[in-house]
Amino acid sequence: MNSGPSSRTNLTSSKKARNIELRLSMSDKIWYTIKNNDIVRHVKLGDRSVITSKLPIPEWADRGQPLVDLYDIAWLAAPSRPRVRASARNIRAVDLFCGCGGLTLGIREAARALGCGFQSVFASDINRCAQDLYQRNFRPLVFDGNPIETNIDGELGARTTPCEEAFCSKVGQVDILVAGPPCQGNSHLNNYTRGNDPKNLLYLRAVRCAELLRPPTVIIENVPGVLHDRHGVLQRADEYLREIGYHVSYGVLPMWKFGVAQTRRRMILVASRVLQDVSVDSIVRSAQLPERPISWAIGDLLDSYKPGDPFDGAATHAPVNQARIHYLFEHGLYNLPDEQQPDCHRLKPNTYPCVYGRMWWNRPSSTITCGFASCGRGRFIHPLRERTLTPHEAARVQFFPDFFDFSGLVPTQLHLAIGNAVPAKAGYVLAMPLLMAMLDNEVKQRDTESN
Repeated sequence: MNSGPSSRTNLTSSKKARNIELRLSMSDKIWYTIKNNDIVRHVKLGDRSVITSKLPIPEWADRGQPLVDLYDIAWLAAPSRPRVRASARNIRAVDLFCGCGGLTLGIREAARALGCGFQSVFASDINRCAQDLYQRNFRPLVFDGNPIETNIDGELGARTTPCEEAFCSKVGQVDILVAGPPCQGNSHLNNYTRGNDPKNLLYLRAVRCAELLRPPTVIIENVPGVLHDRHGVLQRADEYLREIGYHVSYGVLPMWKFGVAQTRRRMILVASRVLQDVSVDSIVRSAQLPERPISWAIGDLLDSYKPGDPFDGAATHAPVNQARIHYLFEHGLYNLPDEQQPDCHRLKPNTYPCVYGRMWWNRPSSTITCGFASCGRGRFIHPLRERTLTPHEAARVQFFPDFFDFSGLVPTQLHLAIGNAVPAKAGYVLAMPLLMAMLDNEVKQRDTESN
């Protein structure tokens, strides 16, 4: 086993890096300062007063790193949920196909940054494990574990059905609708029904929900392969949302460009009834940050490893696979040579060269999937330890903070919940400009009415 830096070893950053941070992090609207032992985020909303929110700085954190990095690592390492100021304005959200709530988590943090409370008014997912996690962490007013068609069963443009009338009555007014329809049918890892899976049509259930509720903001995420779906669900969603009054943009969101320490990419559709020049590309540019390595996200967890622990322990591997892991470390390698690969990879061409691969400490992680506990399902071997990632480490790379409650799950459930999630930073980055535009519009309307 290699001896890497201890959990108190942190990245150092130059003054040049701090200048990059100021230039790229929407410094005209969002900036950061240190006050005593807190890192403070400042957000300017239109011509109104600046909203501040703060987090305690971990003792081990490097205060010389860019302040946006310091804020994010303080959030990830926070043992308890950050305080939310008392507010008369709650951001009301609906989350369809919610999983364990990665997007909701990011949107809740965006609401906190804008001085607002947050309420999940309706969430839906058929996975029992996801249901438990979401309800425990967000306490939605209504959670429905039935297929989405139970509540939203009408076609686009059709008269509202009785089920939909009941759904709208339960939900009421909504500020933001988010959805993560099943993506396996469009995944590049799916060699069977790729691009032609009937479940891909569930994407349009989110569009129908937007038609029913007419929220100011809609965010729908999926894998990039949805662009080539044979049902054309992405293109149909774009066209129909425009027909009913939304400004729409879609594009691929490269997570590493705004601070997620992995090479994950997702296809995002955003729609706004307020922001006319809505653009996924401009959202990415405005939130862009220098690339963060996996060491930034999990460096403090090196001494937290607990063999056998569901959250802080790693999977036990078959002797032959543990020998493959040892071979990489013994020879200082990051890719397993062909002669060490199992026959299923060695004797036939394959397009997954990263299997049995070791991560690099100074680079972003490869995409975290539900197979992160298996060295044979991707590049999931820890950069400094002869093991795969723990669920805690994978959660950090997926931008889930330590205060998120994953307790009570067995390892296989943790792998599915974490690997299938959307990094919370994506929800934050997408929601910030859209919610800012919505809140600014509300102020302008009130000013107009008062005059």
